[in-house]
Amino acid sequence: MGASYDASVPDPLELANGTHVLHLFFRVYGSNDPVDGSAVTLAVKRAETDGVQVVPVALVGHKADLGVMALGPDLWRLRRLQSDLQASGAELVDSYISITEVSEYAKGMPTEALQARLYPVLPPEGKRAFCFYPMSKRRGETHNWYELPYDERHELMLGHGKTGRTFAGRVVQLITASAGLDDYEWGVTLFANHADDLKDVVYTMRFDEASARYAEFGRFLTGVVGTIDEVVAELLR
Repeated sequence: MGASYDASVPDPLELANGTHVLHLFFRVYGSNDPVDGSAVTLAVKRAETDGVQVVPVALVGHKADLGVMALGPDLWRLRRLQSDLQASGAELVDSYISITEVSEYAKGMPTEALQARLYPVLPPEGKRAFCFYPMSKRRGETHNWYELPYDERHELMLGHGKTGRTFAGRVVQLITASAGLDDYEWGVTLFANHADDLKDVVYTMRFDEASARYAEFGRFLTGVVGTIDEVVAELLR
């Protein structure tokens, strides 16, 4: 299969460092027009042919049915994937746009670890339990993250990271930056062995001071990672 839409492709819009990350959440039930499962599959496979990493998710609960997490260097190409999926008849009910980054608190990490943050390879093998939520740091009158000195923020984040590393092997976390791009400041994507791993890591991290005093969370979307063929077969029987 060759690259799609070779004619009149706009000039790529790329980042100086890192990659764009687009989370799309669709409803495939209850719409007036039936969803074309083959068109959903083709849209994803075309994007993958063009170098986009796509993580399909069968979502659980009422918020949405189909989740698509896409990572790619060209924002135009991610927009085309969104257009192709909407053209299938799936109703886009939520989305989130962010970019990979190396945090200011991660200075001094090994080059390999920094590259993994900027250019992750997803989904992690064997981790099919999926969760996404956005978050920001609090700017309240009592607790305002952005009024803290850098050294204090750095110390809090070191402790936060130490807590997170206790879940190594159980949970893989990708935090992407969205300040100026979407409603919150970061998007958090979790991949885990089991759903209770997702619950355990979020619950445990909320007792960490950096979260307990300074974190504000958006809504959570949870599901099961599969290939696009598996997800379409499950959702569009």
